[in-house]
Amino acid sequence: MFARTESFKEFIHFYPVVTIIVAIHLFLFLSIQLPLFPSKLIFESLVGVNIYIGMGEYWRLVTPIFLHAGFAHVLFNSFSLVLFGPALERALGKWLFIFVYLACGMAANIATYLLNPPYYTHLGASGAIFGLFGIYLAIIFLKKGAMPPQGKQVILPMAALGVIMTFFQSGINITAHIFGLIAGFLIGALVIHIKPVRFW
Repeated sequence: MFARTESFKEFIHFYPVVTIIVAIHLFLFLSIQLPLFPSKLIFESLVGVNIYIGMGEYWRLVTPIFLHAGFAHVLFNSFSLVLFGPALERALGKWLFIFVYLACGMAANIATYLLNPPYYTHLGASGAIFGLFGIYLAIIFLKKGAMPPQGKQVILPMAALGVIMTFFQSGINITAHIFGLIAGFLIGALVIHIKPVRFW
């Protein structure tokens, strides 16, 4: 279920949304790192800064989902999305997957805005990715039989490990991780009542 055996071309064909999101990650990362682009302007215009959000720059609730601070950051989040995004994209369909991914990421950023100091700065896809874990957990606990046992054996320990590591790593937006997970669970609970979701 989470093993990727497709060729690069097949992956793009089967999972266009995940592919586009990862491409945006990489494009923005390179635009910030390479001197060909106005990197400082791009970063300062897109990063989440609570005080600017409070002044009406509401796009900063969305753009930080696609922005990353360094190579390890963008690599880890993009790799996580490639592993755990495709099964949900296929199960939910392209448009619903886009909606839930952005909704989870925005919920994480709204919580970050509400619960952190005015000058708190944040970026990264981890809130949205934790939201995907939340959706998986909702399916596991609320929709019996929708996920094969091997999927549960991966998701449950990964979600638990992710939450534990959130509190032991420096530089982590704890608020985004926890509220992304909660938002994903609530969104997942709603989705499984309006759409049949199965991974078999």
